[in-house]
Amino acid sequence: MLGGFHQLLMPGRILYGKGSFEQVGIEAARLGTKVMIISDPVMEKVGNVSLCETYVHKQGMDFTTYTGIDTEPTDLHLKEALAICMEHQCDVIVAVGGGSCIDTAKAVAVMATNEGEIGDYRGTQRVFAAKPLPLIACPTTAGTGSEVTKVTVITDVQTQVKMMISQPELLPAVAIVDPLLTLSCPPAVTAATGVDALCHAVEAYWSRKSQPVTDTFALAAIERIMTYLPIAYESGENLKAREEVALGAMLAGAAFSNASVTLVHGMSRPIGALFHVPHGISNAMLLPVVLDYTRDSAEEKLASIGRMLHPEWRGMSAAEAADRIMDEIKGLCRKLGIPNMQEWGIDGDTFLRALPKMAADALDSGSPANHPRVPSHEEIMALYQKSYDYKWSYRQHA
Repeated sequence: MLGGFHQLLMPGRILYGKGSFEQVGIEAARLGTKVMIISDPVMEKVGNVSLCETYVHKQGMDFTTYTGIDTEPTDLHLKEALAICMEHQCDVIVAVGGGSCIDTAKAVAVMATNEGEIGDYRGTQRVFAAKPLPLIACPTTAGTGSEVTKVTVITDVQTQVKMMISQPELLPAVAIVDPLLTLSCPPAVTAATGVDALCHAVEAYWSRKSQPVTDTFALAAIERIMTYLPIAYESGENLKAREEVALGAMLAGAAFSNASVTLVHGMSRPIGALFHVPHGISNAMLLPVVLDYTRDSAEEKLASIGRMLHPEWRGMSAAEAADRIMDEIKGLCRKLGIPNMQEWGIDGDTFLRALPKMAADALDSGSPANHPRVPSHEEIMALYQKSYDYKWSYRQHA
């Protein structure tokens, strides 16, 4: 809250729904003359890159394409893409892919016009002085919500730290959310990115920085994701489910971009940086443990989620509704095949040795400070240990 009032930051334009990706060339022509397309080998293989090139070419625009993002985004990907952008004097960027592609594109957009290294802009160290190149973000997964956020996360490969940078200049100029682009997602990716979006919404809702508009977005996102993610997971060709989950992920992104994420994301980034676990999976591994830790400090908000999804619960006590929705969320994660860290293959001894660094990096990110119950360094280490071999126990209610 700023002096008694709130602010809401969003992209300049949002296009969403079936077929909206067809507008990418028209939107690019509104913003510049030379396009840089940033994507990855998977999108190249399934044809989304060539489709984007076709739409851009149709508007008579020149373009160059970078598809070197093969993992979570790193400062090395950024340097490669930025060099190509500068060499070809591109003045508009189009990201086609998941959060890794969009986060890399955001970093290219701001670093093309600003000095220094991306790590210089962490926290409150430095602000972007110059306007970025305009960015059109086209997500192909329903998860990160990066298409509507002012956040990018780039891994420093030397320090093995995921650097979270959050500034308004990182907002895309245009977000294009077309559920047709998510049809190529295999079930495991659908599950991981969907739970990532669920974490965004739940964390934004219970965040200390939540506000009425972000609460509205978060609850709408939770309703769509809890209802339609299992369907999209089991029947990937179901366009209605894909559309609802994509819209839910976008709303969740808008919610957390303005209200912040909390403990799950703070703890998740070090797991990704040190053990190369995909971001959505590491969030999902932590979610049940953090739910248990948070339950007493967010009982009313958890109960509100339960009552929204199940109007028949309105006569229940907050305690019972909170317990039931926690069990339902855990049950969803189990149904989606989310493993614990041991099952993923992380070595136990290596994990134990990394605990102090992971806990320190989690706190340094700032996200845990927004949690309803702010943890200590020791509590975070204990939560990591509990999540390592967490047994997915939950009660099924009649």
